[in-house]
Amino acid sequence: MYESMDHYLRQLSLDLVVINGYDHASISRYNVAPSTRVEVIRQIEGALSVDRVKWGWSPFWAKGKRPDPINARAETVVTGKFFKGLWPGGRALAPANGWFEWVADPADPKRKQPYYITSADGGPLYFAALAEVHQGMEPNESDGFVIITAAADQGLIDIHDRKPLVLKPETAKEWLDPATSPARAAAIVTAGCRPAEDFRWYPVGKAVGNVRNEGESLIAAIDSENHQGQLEF
Repeated sequence: MYESMDHYLRQLSLDLVVINGYDHASISRYNVAPSTRVEVIRQIEGALSVDRVKWGWSPFWAKGKRPDPINARAETVVTGKFFKGLWPGGRALAPANGWFEWVADPADPKRKQPYYITSADGGPLYFAALAEVHQGMEPNESDGFVIITAAADQGLIDIHDRKPLVLKPETAKEWLDPATSPARAAAIVTAGCRPAEDFRWYPVGKAVGNVRNEGESLIAAIDSENHQGQLEF
C-alpha cells in the first residue's frame, strides 16, 4: 500500500466529501502486517471516512480466545455467527497495490517462495472488507477490520487456495454505498471478485517474510522471465 490516499479515492470516482483521512502524501508501506493499523475507506452519512484501523477483529464474546482473525471467508461471512456484528452495516474497502503469497515447492514443502500479486493494468486494488470503527479522539479497543477472501480461481497463485475479494471500482462503489441492499451485497460476496486475468504475479525476495523489512525492493521481481504469470515447477 504505497500510493497516496488521494490516488485510491480518485480511482473510485466518488462524488462525496471526505471528512477525514484524505492525504496527498504517499503511504509507502510495502510490508503491511496483521494487527497493525491500516487505512480503510467507509461511507457514512453521505460522506467518506478514511480511518486507520487494526487489521484483525473479533466479536466481544470471542476476545482473547484466539488471535483476532484477519480474514472472513466469503462462503460463511453472510450467514455465520462470528461476523454477525459486522454484516452488512460494516462494509468497507481496504485499498492496496497488491498482496503477497508464499508458495510451497511440491518437491520440498519446507521451501517456500514469496510471490507478489498485483493488477495487470497497474491500477489500485480494492479489497472488500468489514470494519468496526468508533469515532473519537482515541482508538476503541473493539475496533478492527477483516478482509473477505474467496476461493482462488484457476491460474491465480494462492497457497491456501484463497484470494482477497478484489472489487472493480464500480463494484467497490456499490459495496460502500449504505443504500446497497444486503441481498446485493451478498451477491457481490458470492460473485463480485475480479477474475484471474485481471492480475499478474511474479516471485520476489524472501526479505518480505520479516515484518521489520520495508521498502520498494520488497516488490522487485526476481527471475521474472521464468516465473511471470502461471506458476510452474
